[in-house]
Amino acid sequence: MKDVPNDGPRHVAIIMDGNGRWAQRQGKPRLYGHHAGARRVREIVEACPDLGVKYLTIFAFSTENWKRTQAEVSGLMTLFRRYIQSEARELRDKGVRVRFIGDRIRLDRKLVRMMDELETMTAGNDELHLTVALNYGGRDEVARATQRLAREVAAGRLDPEKVDAETLARFLDTCVLPDPDLVIRTSGEARISNFLLWQSAYSEYEFVDTLWPDFSAEHFARVLAGFGRRERRYGAVLT
Repeated sequence: MKDVPNDGPRHVAIIMDGNGRWAQRQGKPRLYGHHAGARRVREIVEACPDLGVKYLTIFAFSTENWKRTQAEVSGLMTLFRRYIQSEARELRDKGVRVRFIGDRIRLDRKLVRMMDELETMTAGNDELHLTVALNYGGRDEVARATQRLAREVAAGRLDPEKVDAETLARFLDTCVLPDPDLVIRTSGEARISNFLLWQSAYSEYEFVDTLWPDFSAEHFARVLAGFGRRERRYGAVLT
């Protein structure tokens, strides 16, 4: 996994899709697939430093996922708590800084407290910046950012005539992060599902057929190697 080009992506975002289908193909309940997917997260996180990835953002639970069955949602929330509890020390010791993005209002208090504690525990780390999107939706994020911006205007702290794209970006959940260079979606689906809508305006996309629990570090390395062969023009024409 050392053959990734030097111009590989520094920030990779992943839509981790296919856990439920992976489980169903094995005759197991959907939560079995989510647990397998959580184990895969650890492998990808561990692979990032050797692959030149400084920032990793993963889509764990969307604002639309509340539409799933109560049993699945409850099981996922339990899984998130268990993951934080079991991985916190290792993430800290391996130099991973963890952040959470999304609206925390609907999450239970115990989970939010654990999220806060993990962010504080890893705040001094810089080996890898891991961002977990939890109860996150791109449209919801922009709406919340606009509300915060509007309050600043109403309070007289911000001139509405000076509001531009850079101004709004400062109010997003990801304001301290660079935009993703590459967005990967597993499972063969070719849509972005309301993920990082603003930030991925000029990201490269890779849609892979592999279901998330089968997406190994070797798969990850191959996708990153392909990124180095792309030309990123940002709307310009290269001569």
